[in-house]
Amino acid sequence: MATENKNLSAYDKTAIPNAAGLRFGIVVSEWNDTITEGLYKGAFDALVDCGASEEDIIRWNVPGSYELTFGCKKMFKTEKLDAVIAIGSVIRGETSHFDFVCSAAAQGIKDLNVAYDIPFIFCVLTDNNLQQAIDRSGGKHGNKGTEAAIAAIKMATLGN
Repeated sequence: MATENKNLSAYDKTAIPNAAGLRFGIVVSEWNDTITEGLYKGAFDALVDCGASEEDIIRWNVPGSYELTFGCKKMFKTEKLDAVIAIGSVIRGETSHFDFVCSAAAQGIKDLNVAYDIPFIFCVLTDNNLQQAIDRSGGKHGNKGTEAAIAAIKMATLGN
């Protein structure tokens, strides 16, 4: 596997547009919160590192990854934002519930991107086990929250 021991979240700050003056929303699933809190920290820290002020980062919590789409839409309609990051973690269990939640979350965030004129960034881990989620939320593979923040900055400034 190519990502076996590689941190994929490293970024060159000089190659990222300055996020000063941009407003970001982060909607965080409370389900699997040990994972989603790590993802949130990665996203928040990267946004601040790239110039966003802490006051320009709005956080809302929703119960689970299935509810991310509605939370993101409601945040978009309530706050003036340049991008929204949807953070969640779904870990495969013994039933097909995993497939339905993952599919609904992915399709929902995609639908928001089609419907509205700001980027909605999909940062939902869909792992087979807890260790994989740990490895991707600040562990040996980096932090997908960091990667989502960089994507949010790039997409919010696209065409500028």
